[in-house]
This record gives sequence, structure tokens and C-alpha cells, in this order.
Amino acid sequence: MVFGRKNKVYIELESSELSDQQVRLLKSINTMMEHVLTTDEESEFFEASAEAMRMCASLIKLSHFAGELELEGVPYADQALEYSMDVLNEHMSNSKIIHYDN
Repeated sequence: MVFGRKNKVYIELESSELSDQQVRLLKSINTMMEHVLTTDEESEFFEASAEAMRMCASLIKLSHFAGELELEGVPYADQALEYSMDVLNEHMSNSKIIHYDN
């Protein structure tokens, strides 16, 4: 373990098919998630968590898939968000936590 030095995580993704707005939102989400994970204040934890979820919902609404099909009158972004909330509620009520490090 190295003390006195901050470690950084670099996340790289192909952004050629993303709009400037999508890229900015992705960067903001990463920054907000770092804040959620490191804050030691209760109010900041709750407010930042809510903001991170709101930003994720905005990004889903800005997806190419949802945008293209919205033109045909199908509200896929809203449907995807409703489905996501149903799954999240199910996980919360069953106390299921997903671990990716196993």
C-alpha cells in the first residue's frame, strides 16, 4: 500500500458514436459516483445518490435506441426506466446486493 499518494482510476470508452451531451453526462456521472463513495456527510450522501440516479435516468433518455424509437411514438426510455425501477425495488425488498468482485 502506498501512502501519501492518490490513486486514480482511468476509464476509457469509445465515444465516436456519442454526442457531446452524452459524453459530458458520462463524465458528470463518474464524478458524482466518486462523491457518493467518498462523502462522510449524511445529507451529501443522500443528495448525491439521488443526483447520480437522476443523471443515469437522463443518460438513458438520451440513448440512441430510445431517441430513434421515440420518433415512432414508442416511449422506450420511459419504459426502460420503469423496468429498471421495478428491478431495483425487487432487489431492495429482497436485500439483494450485486457483487462484481467474486
